[in-house]
Amino acid sequence: MSLNSLPKYLFIFFLFFSVLAIGQEKQKKLKKVGVLFNSAKQNNILFSDHDYDYKTSVFKAQLFYNLENWGEWDFNLIIQPQFQIAKHQLLNPYFITSDEPNYLELRERLTKKRTISLYAFELGFQLKRQVTRNLFFEANFGLGAGYIDVETERLSQGFTFIENISLGFAYSIKESEIYFGSNLGHVSNLNLLPQNSGYNLLGFEIGYRIQIK
Repeated sequence: MSLNSLPKYLFIFFLFFSVLAIGQEKQKKLKKVGVLFNSAKQNNILFSDHDYDYKTSVFKAQLFYNLENWGEWDFNLIIQPQFQIAKHQLLNPYFITSDEPNYLELRERLTKKRTISLYAFELGFQLKRQVTRNLFFEANFGLGAGYIDVETERLSQGFTFIENISLGFAYSIKESEIYFGSNLGHVSNLNLLPQNSGYNLLGFEIGYRIQIK
């Protein structure tokens, strides 16, 4: 199954658990607040598409709520509004075929470097386990919805989904944590708009959190 098809299979699953999580969150106390920075790109060791280039920087605010504890594992909800800024360029003008209206104008416009902004709200589900006294392993799964402000040959302007899977480690220092991890992401619109080739991304992320007493 390709990443392009992931939204179709995960949307209902995540929507169901998101509704449950939000309902439970009202009865849980806020445990941590934090910020996270992510840097990712399309062309990497997992994905390679010579038709275009896409690089993004993501800035997230994070609110952490504990939902359940399963033995040595903690199951947490992360509410994370975010802003993404990306650089995009179509490298292969012939990706725009001659049967498209105004294809010459599209080729000229889309082969120029462009800056894209994406505003999104994401719910993350985190499994966390202590490895040593101060070191914790984390696996994070997230789904969000947002708005992308520039149309490209791969994605229409407007509503979009984001999906993320992250693996990493958090190091605890007194009442704070420093997090380092790797992220696999996808951006698409579930075929709700005309252009939906989407973006597949791989990158790294770093975060800082403070415990709330």
